[in-house]
Amino acid sequence: MRLAHISWVKAEEYFRNNDMIVIAVGSNECHGKHIALGTDTLIPDKILDLIEEKSDVMIAPTLPYGACDDLSMFPGTITLGTDVLYSVLKKIADGFFRFGVRRFVFLNGHGGNIQVLDRICSELHQRGALAAELNWWLMAWELNPAWKGGHGGAEETAAVMAVNESFVDKSMIGPMELKNDIGENMITTGFRSVQYKGVTVQFPRYVKEYAGNGWIGPDHPEKATPEWGREMLQATADYIVDFMGEMKKLKLPQPID
Repeated sequence: MRLAHISWVKAEEYFRNNDMIVIAVGSNECHGKHIALGTDTLIPDKILDLIEEKSDVMIAPTLPYGACDDLSMFPGTITLGTDVLYSVLKKIADGFFRFGVRRFVFLNGHGGNIQVLDRICSELHQRGALAAELNWWLMAWELNPAWKGGHGGAEETAAVMAVNESFVDKSMIGPMELKNDIGENMITTGFRSVQYKGVTVQFPRYVKEYAGNGWIGPDHPEKATPEWGREMLQATADYIVDFMGEMKKLKLPQPID
């Protein structure tokens, strides 16, 4: 059931009898030259479609922007930053809390949102609510290690193919193009990471400085297929439906002063 598709009267009826809401949070950002900017929103929205087929839990409108400052040098990337994202999500959560929601399921499509979602979930718990943060791409890895991927790699490319193959430009798929932008002894190894004398160190900086085409990961996007994407998103959606059913049984925590 989509909150945006019903009247306030039906919403009132739902919240009178139910205390769970699903809120998806995405992003609009670079995922390489080959894949749509809306990847981190398109995928959660597709998962929500699959969830809706098997669950009557209320689904809130998706927030299509997130915190992605380190990708903001790529045209089309729009970032709210962590401070604004926190303020927006807090207002959304406060609104649903006022209507009686005490079980929040945040479906996240973007790694840069995790810090804010951690804070929101902790604060809701303090108020006597349960709040779960479901990062779909990490969950997929655990459901099937063969699906493990990086930013704009085969995992996300396959998922977008399952949404709409026209959102992937196969002619633009190229090498990862990592470069050592800091110094010859600081080897860039991945998203925000460098290796120095065999030890991996987190070294946050603008992605365009070390990954010119914008995708990073061990999973080359040329390996992606729509079949992979469909199987992965269905498995993820099925897991979430099962998870929410179990979450409904949990006892709510006591508010913490």
